[in-house]
Amino acid sequence: MAHSESRRGKKVKNDRVITGARKSIYSMESLFEKAYKAKTAEGLAEGTLWRYQHAHEMFLQYLGTRGIKKDIRCINVEVYRDFMTYMLEDRIKFDGHKFKPDNVKTEGVSPRYANDILKTLRTSFRVLKADGLISENFFESVKSVKQPEKLINVLTAEELKALIEAPDQRKYSSFRDYVVLLTMIDTMARISEVLTLTLNDIDLNAREVVFKSEITKTRRGRIVPIQPRTARLIKELVAEVAEFESEYIFLANYGEPLQPNHFRKRLNEYAKRAGIKKHVHPHLIRHSAATIYLEGGGNLRYLQALLGHVDQRMTAKYTHLSKQSIADNHEKFSALNQVIGKLNKPRKIKR
Repeated sequence: MAHSESRRGKKVKNDRVITGARKSIYSMESLFEKAYKAKTAEGLAEGTLWRYQHAHEMFLQYLGTRGIKKDIRCINVEVYRDFMTYMLEDRIKFDGHKFKPDNVKTEGVSPRYANDILKTLRTSFRVLKADGLISENFFESVKSVKQPEKLINVLTAEELKALIEAPDQRKYSSFRDYVVLLTMIDTMARISEVLTLTLNDIDLNAREVVFKSEITKTRRGRIVPIQPRTARLIKELVAEVAEFESEYIFLANYGEPLQPNHFRKRLNEYAKRAGIKKHVHPHLIRHSAATIYLEGGGNLRYLQALLGHVDQRMTAKYTHLSKQSIADNHEKFSALNQVIGKLNKPRKIKR
């Protein structure tokens, strides 16, 4: 019998589908799981891994809402573009957030939030394409949403001074917060990096702080110098918490490591006490300290190393000149000074 005759009338198998305990190789859940594992293998921070997981969940929820089969073969570029429309118009802001009141759970997320999800999904699909699990990354064809440049109102040196004077240093918890604030301003580190410092991360004699790669956002360690005052106060705090016999430096009054959310609440109280009207949060302190550093004549490349940024463009975008600095610079270098020159004299006769 000829080979062609033996195949006549029989079903031809082209696609590969595995049944049983293993999911279909076309399943979106399965593909996202592989992308997540690939990112986990890169040793990314927990917060970064959570963002991947969150973005994957957002896309799967969207498919369910639109009634689209969670199969990569059922998805094209139009679906990806519609996903962005869904995020901006239909997705409930803070959906599932148990601490947010219902009045803020409105339809449509911010352009920035949507772009963050898009960026994460793009990266996930790049991983899948590089591993040969998908043939094309349609997210590359989806453009980011235009978002307005947010004017960041940094704290001035005077406001930072008022902020660090707010804690009552006679009490342990307030003194600890005072040292946290000084350490944040001096090192320009993230709150999560500061609060996870241990005794082994501080060299008080060399006046250096080591931010290990395990605790940094970029997974790159860095050594940051500190001022003598900061070193002295950290030494004083270490003596205060010695009774807890903990490796951590910044501890709650019951001996456990201080948590970022706990510090955020206390920071808000200090801001109110200092009479600061701006919304004060830990990252604003990092941002303000970096801005003051540049305005004072600091070097951008040194600042990049201090902040732990991989790309200098991140540092340049991260820092914003204060309104007062812009006004002072304008007054000094305005073209009008050259045009009018010495003719710009006060009038002798009042109008």
